[in-house]
Order: sequence, then structure tokens, then C-alpha cells
Amino acid sequence: MLKEYIAVSPKAVIVIVHGAFEHGGRYKTLAEKFQSDGYSVVVGDLPGQGDEKGERGHIKSFRQYITTIIGWVEYARDADLPIFLLGHSMGGLAVIRTLQEKTLPIRAVLLSSPALGIKNGADKPLEAISHVIDRIAPSFKVSYPYDPKVVTRNEEVWERDRRDDKILERVSVRWYKEFQRAIKTAHSKSLTDVPLLVMQAEHDKMVKLKDTKRWFNAQNLTEKTYKEWPGMYHEIFNEPEWKNVYRYALNFIEQHS
Repeated sequence: MLKEYIAVSPKAVIVIVHGAFEHGGRYKTLAEKFQSDGYSVVVGDLPGQGDEKGERGHIKSFRQYITTIIGWVEYARDADLPIFLLGHSMGGLAVIRTLQEKTLPIRAVLLSSPALGIKNGADKPLEAISHVIDRIAPSFKVSYPYDPKVVTRNEEVWERDRRDDKILERVSVRWYKEFQRAIKTAHSKSLTDVPLLVMQAEHDKMVKLKDTKRWFNAQNLTEKTYKEWPGMYHEIFNEPEWKNVYRYALNFIEQHS
């Protein structure tokens, strides 16, 4: 189910795509801030996460994410306003893969610590047999204990997330392999030529900065901007200094509205 934050006399619509393990509800504060500044927001839950129907922590194909994002953008078109896509982490990867497969009617795209290379993959024994499990038992689940201290330095977010029963702690082998395949494909295809802002946390413990930079440098776009946030952890919109990140993103959006 999509959640809408409708601004008074909105200037544009921002479609937010959340990351792995989490859900759209974690973007309430960010969405309300955009709303108060005159931008409507559409945010939902990706397949297998949050309140979305289907088996939790499992997808059959990464294309389910692509189809979902296309649907969210189509929904946003009803407002007849400029549309911006904002994707965080795996959501950023999903936005990239969507724009590599389909030209969408968006004004610009913003990526927050996009998952173009992950640091904390499966351990070596599981990695070694994961391709076999993917074929014979794709919905087999493995534990991935979520530690909020790894993604943000914000203690208020730590407490909120510890009470959040919608955050995943188990994902399927198929989900993991599709994630890996999507990363590989993202590095091998070109992005639709739209204005791009990539914002990356300097002290990211979840994704590899070198892979973010490698992907960014490979993009042949008319306009692209890379911003690295010193000292910040993965979830830059949840960091204690998140309002600085917000103002930077808002300025980019205002330049293209």
C-alpha cells in the first residue's frame, strides 16, 4: 500500500524507494519535511518487505522491484507535476536497474548510499553453496540480524528500530542472489540520461564506496553530481546531521523543479 504526503500547492512529487530489510514507514520524518517545503511524497513497501503482500524476505526476481517502482511512478503521474525518484541503498540499486530497463517520465534521480557493492555478504560456506540452494530451495531463509548501530550514529533511530517489528531479520537465498545479480547488471548497463545526484556516506559500513564511485564515474550523463558526506554512516537521512543532507537534496530538487 502506498502512503501519500500531499503538500499544499505542491511543486513536484518525490517517489521514495526504501532499502533492504526496512520499509517505507521509516521515511515518515523525511517525507513530512519534504511535504512542509512544498513537495508531495509517495512512498510504499517493496515486495516481501513491510506490509506488502507476499512472503516476507523473499522475492522470485529483482524484476519485481523494477515493476513496483514503475507502478509507483505511474501513480505519481496522476498529479501532473514533475516527478523525482529518491532511492536509498538497495532502493537506490532498484532505481538504477529500473532506469536501465525503462525510460520513465522523471525530472531527476537522487541516490542515497546506493548498494552497488555490499560489505557484509554471506559467510564463505554459505556463499559457496548459495548457487545450489538458489536452484533447489530458493525460498530457504538465512538470518541477517539487523543492528541499527551499523547504519546510523543516531541513538533516537536505534531505539525506534529496536521496537520496529517490520524490519526483516531473515531473507531468502533467492533474495540474496538476486541482489548480487542486480549489482553486477547495474555495473554493466547504462543509465537513462537524467540529472543524477549520488550522495554517499564516508564511513559507510554497509556498501563499498569504491564501487559507488566506480559506477558513478562510468555514467555518461549530461549532468551528474557526487557528494560524499564526511563522518556519516550508511543512512544519511537518519544521521544526527541529516538536515544538512536534506538541504543539499532539496537544493538539487529545487534546481530541477
